[in-house]
Amino acid sequence: MFGFNKVSLDAKGRVSIPAKYRSDLKKEDHNNIIITKDPQYPSLKAYPFKEWEKISMKLQSLQGLDPVVRNIQWTILGNAHFSEFDVDGRMLIRIPLDLQEYACIESENKIALVGMGNKFEIWNVDSWQSRQTGGSLSTEILDVVLPESVKSMSF
Repeated sequence: MFGFNKVSLDAKGRVSIPAKYRSDLKKEDHNNIIITKDPQYPSLKAYPFKEWEKISMKLQSLQGLDPVVRNIQWTILGNAHFSEFDVDGRMLIRIPLDLQEYACIESENKIALVGMGNKFEIWNVDSWQSRQTGGSLSTEILDVVLPESVKSMSF
């Protein structure tokens, strides 16, 4: 699952997974997606359930007494939203309002859905385009020094 897609968010806060990804999700029997905040950018991450299990287990196993680790756990685990969809239908995934606000995406507008292999990123189209041209976003967090236990993780 790779590539950039402009998709619409409907009035109910749902997005339809593009057809080019549906066969992969169906083949892998992925009918559940977990959507959560990206800890670094004003965007969202959407994981098929099997990928989410791996990520969440790694995050849960980290030492929560480290304030940076704890903040990442709060951001990713504490904001996770479970969304089920029909693998034989339009594959509509609902994005909760609080996550829409975090990513600055609004109902009935185009959003960027970016396939990143084992997950999707969901962005405000303008923010995505700004990052692609080297621009920075006022809400991104780049100056955090990550503990070694987090540096090796891919999330």
